[in-house]
Amino acid sequence: MAGERIVIGLSGGPEGEVLIRRAVKVLDGAGGGDLIAVHIRSAEGASRESTSALESQRRLVVDLGGSYHTVAAHDSVEALLAFASHVGATRLVIGQSRAHPVSRILTGATETRIIRRAGDLDVQVVPHPLAGRGAGRRRQRDLGRVRVAVGFVLAVAIPILMQLALAVIEHSVATATLVQLAGAVAVALVGGLWPGVAGALWSSLLVNYFSTPPVGELAIKDPQDLLALGVFVGVSVAVAGVVDRSARRSKEAARARAEAATLGELARGATRAEDTVGSLLEQALDVFGVRGAALYSGPAFRNGADSPDTPAFGDTEAIRDGTSIPRRKLLASAGELTDSERDGADFAGHAVEPEHTVEPVDDDTWLVLFGRTVPAADSSLLGAFAAHVLAQLERQQLAASRLEVLRLAEGNTMRTAILRAVSHDLRTPLAGIKLAVGGLLQTAVTYTPEEQQELLETIDECSDRLDALVGNLLDMSRITADSVRPLLKPVRWLDVVPAALRGLPQGSVRVVLPPNLPAVDADAVLLERVIANIAENAVKYAPASNVTVTSASGGLSGAVLNGHPAGELRIIDHGRGVPDRNVPAMFRPFQRLDDLSQSTGVGLGLAVARGFVSAMGGSLAAEETPGGGLTMVIRLPLSTGHGATGQDGDDGGSSAAAAVPPAVSPQETAQ
Repeated sequence: MAGERIVIGLSGGPEGEVLIRRAVKVLDGAGGGDLIAVHIRSAEGASRESTSALESQRRLVVDLGGSYHTVAAHDSVEALLAFASHVGATRLVIGQSRAHPVSRILTGATETRIIRRAGDLDVQVVPHPLAGRGAGRRRQRDLGRVRVAVGFVLAVAIPILMQLALAVIEHSVATATLVQLAGAVAVALVGGLWPGVAGALWSSLLVNYFSTPPVGELAIKDPQDLLALGVFVGVSVAVAGVVDRSARRSKEAARARAEAATLGELARGATRAEDTVGSLLEQALDVFGVRGAALYSGPAFRNGADSPDTPAFGDTEAIRDGTSIPRRKLLASAGELTDSERDGADFAGHAVEPEHTVEPVDDDTWLVLFGRTVPAADSSLLGAFAAHVLAQLERQQLAASRLEVLRLAEGNTMRTAILRAVSHDLRTPLAGIKLAVGGLLQTAVTYTPEEQQELLETIDECSDRLDALVGNLLDMSRITADSVRPLLKPVRWLDVVPAALRGLPQGSVRVVLPPNLPAVDADAVLLERVIANIAENAVKYAPASNVTVTSASGGLSGAVLNGHPAGELRIIDHGRGVPDRNVPAMFRPFQRLDDLSQSTGVGLGLAVARGFVSAMGGSLAAEETPGGGLTMVIRLPLSTGHGATGQDGDDGGSSAAAAVPPAVSPQETAQ
């Protein structure tokens, strides 16, 4: 392990990126080492954190090969030093405090406290543009505008009323001070700090003028009276400060609880939904009270408006002064968006409208809320929401990458299996054809008519077998490449079953189907191939049993596919069946159970059948036949009576199934 081990202290502000890049430079200069970023979350700093900034910094640290940690503590300085000691840090990188200079004088700068307690640990303080500009987020009116306004009104009225009450009785300076103190406390309880201060000062003037000798003047002769007035003002201001801080903490706690509940609901809703990003955008409509939400990728919004060179949204690039400028792209949306908002016209070359809110998700992804400006009090919730969106985007990208890797792996397996099939299974019928043709071409040998007929039948049989093998290989390659696009339309089982059984021996399969079965949505050509493959499979591996094609009991099926009713076709045999543990392998390409001879085929029939059924939106399952045997169950959605549609939803689209030959020939399948 390298000698340098740098810990970066992150406060949750945007300056964290500067600290990370400075630490990387130090590591590069030292010849490498460990990069560790830690965010110390304290109760005081939680309200000033930017969730989106922290998420961006976490991703930057991970991309740079470092690790990211979060620690909750009351004393951020002590927690940071303890963490650095625990991980064995050789250097601590922190940013210059953002606190205002006056606050630094009163409470002491954070970096100064860290340096004093660091001991032998090397501490590097990095200056940044935000240093000394305040903590960031402006504090909101925690008591509300109306309550503060009422407090100022009472600050004027209550001292006057108290003084009028004192005028009707004999009283001392102490009595007047106590009575006015009660009024000042009441004002502080209602209006908070500044109304309480104003009321205390106004009350002190009234006590001085009407109750402190010499009466009728603002002068004070007795030092004790001056002390009493000073104590009165101090107590009033202290009470007002306590009330104000209590109200602020109470409101922050309530807001934090509401944000936590909202984020929890967002996470649960996104987990339940299939399209997690779309679900989050749908929930944003209610959470932030907006009419529309959209997610864009592309150039950044600059200061709430696009730069003059920023083009409109779209999938292509604009050309300006011979330079290609990338356009923004709409990734997802929810709610009501106008055509211009979907096209990006509202963001092209002019300021974003005031009722729109733009929140960065990452460097090139932006969340835009339409119809309302999110208040600053909800900015932390909006930042956390953007972080959720980013996490879901990363999750989708990982899922897509995983599927692509699986597809490539399946493709490699398929290519390997095809090579194996070509090396043996395809050569076997070719060898039979070659041998029979070679015999017929020999002039030195005379064949009887029966022998010639036998050789011709051998050629025909081997040709059919070769055609079936090539057809299944091509079908499986189309399924693996996801290029099967069925043309779905209402199809009745009785319309396809007889044609599917034409290639089987007469009487080998019995059809028991009611004439009034409802139609299903299917591609007739593909469905015929599916039934032919399964029936051929049953006849081949259960030759001595009765193979029956039937529907659900009574002709009515309670099957459901994706919440919709489905029709059902059952192909039943009474052979030896398949153990439950071998059922999944039965549907894999190039699988033959029980080490059967390769003369039975390459083991593609059931894999092709399941692939075609899945492409039509159905399912193919295997069940045990009561009394022994195997039952293959085809389920397809019941037809709603609409016209033909492609699987992608386009009406009248061309079907890739049209390329499948309608003739059913014996298929090489494996049970």
